[in-house]
Amino acid sequence: MRKSVTIAKNEFLKEKDLTPHVLICGDNLSVLKDIKPLYKQKVSLIYIDPPYNRGDNFKFYKDTKSHDEWVATMRTTILELKEFMKEDGSIWISIDDSEMAYLKVCCDSIFGRENFVSTIVWQKRNTRENRNIFSNNHEYILVYSKNIKLFKKKRNLLPATPELLKRYKNPDNDPRGPWQSVTLSVQAGHAVKSQFYSIVSPTGKIHNPPKGRCWIYNEEKMLEEIKKNNIWFGSDGNCVPRLKKMLADSKLGIVPETLWSVDFAGSTKDAKQELLALDIYDEEVFDTPKPEQLLYRVMQIASNENDLVMDCFSGSGTTVAVAHKMGRDYIGIDIDERTFKYTSERLEKVCEGDAGGISTIVGWSGGGKYQTCEWN
Repeated sequence: MRKSVTIAKNEFLKEKDLTPHVLICGDNLSVLKDIKPLYKQKVSLIYIDPPYNRGDNFKFYKDTKSHDEWVATMRTTILELKEFMKEDGSIWISIDDSEMAYLKVCCDSIFGRENFVSTIVWQKRNTRENRNIFSNNHEYILVYSKNIKLFKKKRNLLPATPELLKRYKNPDNDPRGPWQSVTLSVQAGHAVKSQFYSIVSPTGKIHNPPKGRCWIYNEEKMLEEIKKNNIWFGSDGNCVPRLKKMLADSKLGIVPETLWSVDFAGSTKDAKQELLALDIYDEEVFDTPKPEQLLYRVMQIASNENDLVMDCFSGSGTTVAVAHKMGRDYIGIDIDERTFKYTSERLEKVCEGDAGGISTIVGWSGGGKYQTCEWN
């Protein structure tokens, strides 16, 4: 039994209770203008993988616009997309060297340079291409926010690694559990007089802050922390004092980095294998699909469960497939009827419990439905 429900455009626009999972076939600009009243300022994360304007003629689309036409189209599209973003939302745009610099200037003018978050460098392949002057092994993802202060609060840390957890130990059998020690001194540039004093260790050894630095606490506060067993002088009580940071009190996580390796975010080879494993293609698969793990990382950082995710260049359907598996709401849009068909079939497989891609990572075993609509 199919998991999709087909609805006419007019009925879709009348919906009071919006479906959480939507796949639309139509021109993205036309669709965006029509659905804006329904979804304005409701989208937490937008990811798009637009044509890179390299002059290629791919199986499912032509990438042959002039530079000026391409920039104008991207500007118009991104201006529309901005209207959908929540105040703490973000947009992530895949691109390569051919137009990256121009796209960044375009986005700077739309969002403001102050709302530029970062440029992700994604290692799309780990094999060498010997036919070119350089083996091109990477692409970029430009990340912009609507309000960078609000996005910083929303942005998720990545889960703590085993290496990070190994730093927490309990050599003094503290009843509060494992901890790690961190420095007690900071640069003295903005210090006050009360931050310069001597600390006496349990063995009587005197410690002063290193040259050019001061203690983080004044002396009264430091003595209180010592009494609370929050200061570590080493197992022999004679070492330079350090602050104990308890595992139980820590918000453990890793700040995302800007260099994403194949191991971290998958490769184009992984992406093609994921599509072939679905057994839904009766012709050549997409030339440049994105792996599920790449979108998994994007959503892991920039969204939470039940957040609304949008992709108006849906293509092979990776964004909506990953969003479904990760419990996000989503809107996918693509103009090509063939890609729409394949993405719909891909979502059927996802609902049935597709075991590929990130399914093992997120414990996906199937479920849910989605809605399709042809915008004609």
